[in-house]
Amino acid sequence: MTDPACPIPAATCIEPLQKQAVTFFNAGQAEPQERVLAAEVPIALVFNGISHAVMMGSPGDVEDFALGFALTEGIIDSAADCYSIEAQPVSATAAGLPEGMDGLEVQLDIASRCFARLKDKRRSITGRTGCGVCGVESFAALDLSFDALPTHDWLTRVDAATVLKAIDALPPHQILNAEAGAIHAAGWATLNGEITDVLEDVGRHNALDKLIGRLARTGRLGEPGFVVLSSRGSHELVRKCAKVGIAALATISAPTAMGVRMAELTGLRFWGLCRPPKAVLYASGGKA
Repeated sequence: MTDPACPIPAATCIEPLQKQAVTFFNAGQAEPQERVLAAEVPIALVFNGISHAVMMGSPGDVEDFALGFALTEGIIDSAADCYSIEAQPVSATAAGLPEGMDGLEVQLDIASRCFARLKDKRRSITGRTGCGVCGVESFAALDLSFDALPTHDWLTRVDAATVLKAIDALPPHQILNAEAGAIHAAGWATLNGEITDVLEDVGRHNALDKLIGRLARTGRLGEPGFVVLSSRGSHELVRKCAKVGIAALATISAPTAMGVRMAELTGLRFWGLCRPPKAVLYASGGKA
């Protein structure tokens, strides 16, 4: 039986929230309390038996995360290139980690042509992580150049009112963050500003990968709509969206200059500082 809140068998799940005894100080007075903390665990992504990356992230929705990561990193071209995904727990002892730091291993079986491409890529790029740049050996290895997004006649419908409606609707869906804080959310919104999906993770790029994986797994990745993020708009988030054909993005915090430039180059419509009743359109989208 699979818990709807966890896309892997319940026996393999690590609780996303943990309780911790703390001492709370208020005006110099000490008070013992119990606080809820967000779990952060190592997640090993293994493609056709070869370990590719270990990411730190929240333990829920790991199948969506693995699929989204494979798509946004260009390891596979579509969800159809991934034949199966299986997650299993890894004890701290087996992983060679300190006690209490259990992890997860996610095994993906992918198409042979994709695996061959991955092996070629691994020869020239080392240490790739969710931030998109860590450990690469040259500027060219940053992988910042790819085809511009196609033109969409619905793009202008992602206007200020629609974006702010979606941003305003995001907090009630942030279930884990309401308990523990420190957790980002990535949501999918329709052209009417309705939120249909929200995925949470301690990492902003992990949350986006989870959302992309969910959309791909349910056959909705090409539908009109836009992403809303409870984070700043940095370049790797724009890159991930553009990589899989998502044409519009709205973030609660400000973007970086590189994030805006990448939006301009790819034709992505980019809203930032979306805090009702205000929002800033940094890139209008479409071909320049």
